[in-house]
Amino acid sequence: MATLPHVTWLRAFESAARNASFSAAAEELNLTPAAVSQQIKLLEHHLGAQLFIRLPRGVALTDIGHAYAQPVRKSFADMQQATNSLFSSKRRRTVRVHASISYAALVLAPHLWSFHHAFPDIDLQMTTAVWTDRIEDETIDVEIRFGHGDWQDGDIHHLGHRLAEVVCHPALASSLGKTLSLATLYRHAVQIIGSETDWAQMFTIAGEDQPATIGTMKADSSLIALQIIAGSSGAAIVSEEFSRRYVEQGLLVSPLDLRLPLARSFFLVMRETTSQRSEVVAFRDWLLSLQPSASLSG
Repeated sequence: MATLPHVTWLRAFESAARNASFSAAAEELNLTPAAVSQQIKLLEHHLGAQLFIRLPRGVALTDIGHAYAQPVRKSFADMQQATNSLFSSKRRRTVRVHASISYAALVLAPHLWSFHHAFPDIDLQMTTAVWTDRIEDETIDVEIRFGHGDWQDGDIHHLGHRLAEVVCHPALASSLGKTLSLATLYRHAVQIIGSETDWAQMFTIAGEDQPATIGTMKADSSLIALQIIAGSSGAAIVSEEFSRRYVEQGLLVSPLDLRLPLARSFFLVMRETTSQRSEVVAFRDWLLSLQPSASLSG
């Protein structure tokens, strides 16, 4: 096994390879071109291979020089990143967040740049799932769960009550014309698994009987349901917060003046072991600031 070359030789090699010039490498490293040339020669002798072709003007890497330059450059970049991360005056911090895919995509994602601008030294790592039951993953700092908030673990913060609305594709609304109603939209319903009773509750609010005929399409999340009806036709009952951008962009319409108070809500759950970390508190306060009607609990 060949012994590792001296780091000064590798630094000279990396700079000369990147700049295709011993003179430019010398200027970058605050050395003389002769010193850079000598370090390259020592490296080539150590490795027993020619790394550069000396040209009348500048230098060019040999094939083996090209192959060697890539891992050497990556090694220096990794060392620089580790040094900045661990020893800079302002160390970067990380918050690991787990949420439902619908909440992450439709509520969090559009606002994450504002968090980045407010806290440029905090990195967010997002993971998602269709269902947001409690997960057994000690690497997660914050969970955003959907339910009644009656869990016995963590520091729990209510993210506000939601109202659901009926949304549909504009073409469907147009085709129904004067016959458009909750009942006619129901025939084109995209059912969201886990929220099948929403249609029945909406009919109760409307004071109407629920028809027997219903659309046969099903989706396991609000996000997928919205994508289905925005892509072709159909109707679904989803949180106003989820459908807002679709309606604002004209991809969907909300043709009925009916709103369904959702019994379950989203809650931010902070692990007791991480709830006092400044970066986790910063994320909590930022997220709560997006919820004008949010209240704290637990």
